Amino acid sequence: MKFKNWLILAVLFLFQGITAQIKDPVKFKYNINSLPNNEYEAVLTATIEKNWHIYSKDLPPDSGIPTEMLLSSKEGIQLIGGVTEVGKKHDEFSEAFGAQIVYYSDLVLFKQKFKLKNNARPATVTAEITYQTCNDRVCLAPNTLEFEQKITPTATGVAVVAPEETAAETTFAETAKETDTVTTAVATTTVSPIKAEQEGLKVSSLDFKNPMTDCGVEAQENNENFWTYLLLGFFGGLIALLTPCVFPMIPLTVSFFTKGSKDKAKGKRDAFIYGFFILLIFVLLSVPFHIIDGIAGNIFNQISTSVWLNVAFFIIFLFFAGSFFGYYDITLPSSIANKSSKAEDAGGIVGIFFMALTLVIVSFSCTGPILGSLLGSAVTGSANIPMLLTFALAGFGLSWAIVFGLLALFPQALQSLPKSGGWMNTVKVVLGFIELGLALKFLSKADLVSKTFFLKRELFIVIWILIAIGLVLYLFGKIRFPHDDKKPKISLTRKIIGFLGIGFIVYLIQGLFPAERPTLQHLSGILPPINVSYLHKEEDGILGMHPSHDYFEAIEIAKKENKPLLIDFTGYGCENCRKMEEFVWSEPDILPILQNEVVLASLYIDDKEALPESEQTSIDMGNGQKKKIKTIGDKWSLFQQINFNNNSQPHYVLVSPDGKVINTPVSGYMPKEDFKAFLTCGIEYFKKNK
Repeated sequence: MKFKNWLILAVLFLFQGITAQIKDPVKFKYNINSLPNNEYEAVLTATIEKNWHIYSKDLPPDSGIPTEMLLSSKEGIQLIGGVTEVGKKHDEFSEAFGAQIVYYSDLVLFKQKFKLKNNARPATVTAEITYQTCNDRVCLAPNTLEFEQKITPTATGVAVVAPEETAAETTFAETAKETDTVTTAVATTTVSPIKAEQEGLKVSSLDFKNPMTDCGVEAQENNENFWTYLLLGFFGGLIALLTPCVFPMIPLTVSFFTKGSKDKAKGKRDAFIYGFFILLIFVLLSVPFHIIDGIAGNIFNQISTSVWLNVAFFIIFLFFAGSFFGYYDITLPSSIANKSSKAEDAGGIVGIFFMALTLVIVSFSCTGPILGSLLGSAVTGSANIPMLLTFALAGFGLSWAIVFGLLALFPQALQSLPKSGGWMNTVKVVLGFIELGLALKFLSKADLVSKTFFLKRELFIVIWILIAIGLVLYLFGKIRFPHDDKKPKISLTRKIIGFLGIGFIVYLIQGLFPAERPTLQHLSGILPPINVSYLHKEEDGILGMHPSHDYFEAIEIAKKENKPLLIDFTGYGCENCRKMEEFVWSEPDILPILQNEVVLASLYIDDKEALPESEQTSIDMGNGQKKKIKTIGDKWSLFQQINFNNNSQPHYVLVSPDGKVINTPVSGYMPKEDFKAFLTCGIEYFKKNK
């Protein structure tokens, strides 16, 4: 028994020693409030670090890990109603789970009212909370904490407050005031010792700090790819330059600066200033979104998950498409353009600014739908909406500024520009078909959020195929729109784009048939998720694989097969884990590696199956907190923390059959190239040195 006690203390010391480095973005406080009629209210206050969140107690099945608060007492209590939640609530659709999820950020209170069965004697009330913490890149292992407080009723029905806990009561009262709750009782916190032993989880050979080789890929933070939006905006600006609202103005404007002044150097300087003002005006269009975000930071999340706003975006994009097809024009009021045009007479830099402003205004009928597409994509596709819009609009304006600036420097290049003609209307019509396709994305989003699931994946694909067929027929002259020539000339460019459209149709068709791996992954952010499908079936395993769910069993298999072991710390409710499996594991150059080159062990840190009683334990964390290890998920979560000083999912570790870490582990959702580099690095090293 002495040896076991020392072993317990060793594991506890190790665990407490590493928790300072393990992510712990949620802090809890436990208080009990005295209410009228001999009632009490237990309150667990969770303070959450920025960019992290915990899920609500109410989640759809097979989605995230719902927060669960349980109240108990050996002296006996009677619960009144259920657990209530008060905090900064977010309600949005998760594409990975295919369901509407609710979560909290910053601060949330979990409350449970109760009565003592015997109101004449003190009672120790235990609160147990199970929760999972996530951000946009990783989810941490589900955690179970236990708190105890003692309440001592008096003859007046008010609990006695322990003197040493008065400061804690005051602190909570400041928080509780915001929720109309008055704290009148806080009791002393008890500290419980370890009740059971957790043996065999520390594997000394798993030294992740000193892997066998230093090759591999460090997981990078999943920061917003602002430069991608800058590039998208840049190409959007180039396309807009080819429309009939803008293209004819290029030679006129450049000629004004190069010929309107005898001083050619001054003309070129003014042209550069003109281009700069165009860039500035487009960037300034994003300023209102920064102001809105500062006033109501959650507004864009509400927009992206609102059924009616997504339906509105769908209708707006249809309206944009009709404009591009030539059935009507979208223009700003003529009075705005007139006032801007008159202001050009001011001359100098001010006049140049208003010339740029006039260009932006009068070209709105062509640029408006393109800018609307950038706005819609950013609002529904990211958390940092204002900055993404700034980069997108900057890219849009930059393309115009570069074109006007270069043509001012080299005016002879104007002679090589194509002449205005019917091809510009072709550009607009092609954009109209693109707008139709993008509109369907918003309708799909509304369908998913409302849980009607009418627009299933295959139906979405069929509609896109019909749109693509319409585009191909137009490009080959079989369909005409109002501003097209009666006998349009089918140029080589139209034919090339038409054949590309046929290729896209062939690509889409494969998504209509069942496949072993997810198809159309290049459209994974646009199409409905694979589980919203007429063909979806729940199958055993992951992509046809049947990984082990126990490290010690898997390492024995690795020894027999003489293959490296890939430990996959995952979770049933881990959204980023599902994204890795669907969008990265399933890639044709990744899946064969997982199937043939490694032994896969998927250790689920949220597996709720209970451990044998002999393996269950409760680790005292101090301050009234106890971490309970009672399920299989708790076991593998502790295993991950003890051996790898990490509690995030997904987390991948390559291990040799003799239990040594081959290369640096990686965490979080990552690009396919990074994950492949991690796998091939470790596997090739193992093959050379086994």
